[in-house]
Amino acid sequence: MSEQLIPTEPQRCSPDELRTLFLFEKLTDEQLDWLCTNGWVKLFEPGPVYAEGDPATCFYVLIEGTIALSRRVGPDDVETTRTSQPGVYAGAWRSYLGERAPETYNNTMRAVAPSRFFVLDAPLFAQAMREWFPMAVHMLEGLFYGIKSTNDAVNQRERLLALGSLSAGLTHELNNPASAAVRATAALRERVAGMRHKLAIISTGKYAINLEPLVALQEEAAALVAKAPTLSPIEVGDAEDEIGEWLDEREIPYAWDIAPTFVQAGIDVGWLEKVSATVPEGTLDGALKWLYYTVETELLMNEIHDATTRISTLVGAAKQYSQLDRAPFQTVDVHELLDSTLTMLSAKLAGLQVVKEYDRSVPAIPAYPAELNQVWTNLIDNARDAMGGQGTLTVRTSSDGECLTVEIGDTGPGIPPEIQGRIFEQFFTTKPVGEGTGLGLDISWRIVVNKHHGDLTVLSVPGDTRFRVRLPLTGPQDSATALAGAADEPTDS
Repeated sequence: MSEQLIPTEPQRCSPDELRTLFLFEKLTDEQLDWLCTNGWVKLFEPGPVYAEGDPATCFYVLIEGTIALSRRVGPDDVETTRTSQPGVYAGAWRSYLGERAPETYNNTMRAVAPSRFFVLDAPLFAQAMREWFPMAVHMLEGLFYGIKSTNDAVNQRERLLALGSLSAGLTHELNNPASAAVRATAALRERVAGMRHKLAIISTGKYAINLEPLVALQEEAAALVAKAPTLSPIEVGDAEDEIGEWLDEREIPYAWDIAPTFVQAGIDVGWLEKVSATVPEGTLDGALKWLYYTVETELLMNEIHDATTRISTLVGAAKQYSQLDRAPFQTVDVHELLDSTLTMLSAKLAGLQVVKEYDRSVPAIPAYPAELNQVWTNLIDNARDAMGGQGTLTVRTSSDGECLTVEIGDTGPGIPPEIQGRIFEQFFTTKPVGEGTGLGLDISWRIVVNKHHGDLTVLSVPGDTRFRVRLPLTGPQDSATALAGAADEPTDS
C-alpha cells in the first residue's frame, strides 16, 4: 500500500484523482469540482464499512484497497463479491430512485485491507444523478421498476398456473371417492329396503321361521365380510363357479348374480351348507336372499368408509401441502412434505411408476415447508413432462450428517449438456411458447439456495436425470430472523 493509506480523518478529494476512476472519467471539470466540494475521501482499516440493514446514508466508490461484499443468509454472512478494482461502487447507489428506494443497505461491505473511498451523502448523490443525467435516471427508473413488475407478474402467473393444475388434480381426486360414496349410498338404501321386504316375507305365511338362528347367521356373515381374504382373479373365478353351481343345484333364482357378492364377502360353499342345515325346508331361497342383502350392505358400507377415508386423506394432504394452518417456519419431516406433494399430483402422475426410496432415519429439519412443497412440485412436474407421462419417477432421501438430500429422478431423455448450465436461469425454458414460463427452476433455486442456505444441482444422462436438493440439518431457530429476505435483490456493486 502507498503511504497515502496512513489513517487520516476524512479529507477533501482531488478532481484529478476522481478522473482516474472509470465511474467519473467522463464528467466535466465542474461536475468533478462539485463532487469534491460535497464529498470526501476516507480511509477504512480492515473491518466493516457498513452493515446490511443499517440506514443507507452514503454512496461509496473504491479508490484503492480491497473490499468484500456479503449477504446475510440465515445465521451466516455469505460473501458475494471480493474486488480490488478502483472505481467499483456500493452503498446507497439506488437513492436516485427517491422515496421508492430501499432505505437500508441490502448487503454488508467490509474492507479486507486498508482501503480509501470517495464518499458522498445519499441525498447529494441522488441530486447529482437527477440533475446531471435526467434522461438516464428516467430510463433506469423504468428499467428497475419494469423488471420488478414483470418479475412479480410472471412469478404470480407461475404460482397461479401451479395452483390451477393442483386444484384440477385435487378436484378430480376428490370427485372419484365422492361419486363412489354417492353411488354406494344409493345402492345401500335399496338393499336396506329389500332386506326389510324379504324379512317381512320370511317371517309370515309359508316362509315363517324362527328368526333367532337366522339373525345369528346374519352376524356371522357380517363378520366374514370384515375378514374376507384377497383372492387372485383365477381364485375368484373358481370360487364363483363353485358357489354358482351349488346354488343352481338347489334351484336358487339369480344364482349367478349373487355368487360374485358371496365370494367378495368371503363366503364359501361350506358356510352355505351350514345355512341350508339351519333354516327350515323350503325357506332357503328367502334366507339366502336376505343374507345376500346383509353381506352386500356390509360391502357397500365398506365402500363408503373407504371413499370417505380417501376424501379425508386428500384433505389432510392438501392442508399439509399448503401449510395454511401452520407457522411459515418450523421443524418438519421432509417425507411428510414429499408424500403430500405426490398425493396432490397423483392425477398428473397416472401412468408413471412412482418409486419411494426414503431413508427414515433422516431427522426433521428447520425449514419453510410450504415453499419446499413448491420446490417438490416444480421438480416432479418437470420430471413428469420430461418422461411424457410414461416412465419411472424416483423420490429418494438420504443424509450425510450435515445435510439432508432429496433426489427427484426420472427416466426421460435427459438434459442436453450444452444447456445444463442454463436451466436455472430466469425465463429459460425448453418448452414450447405458452407451455412454460422458465421460472419453475429459478424459483426452486432461490427457495433452496437463498432462503434455506442449501444447494440445488442436476446430474443428467439419457435415461437418468436427477435433481438433487441438499438442505442443512440445522438452521436458525427464530423464524422472525431465520433466513430473512435472503438474496433476492441484486448485489450493490
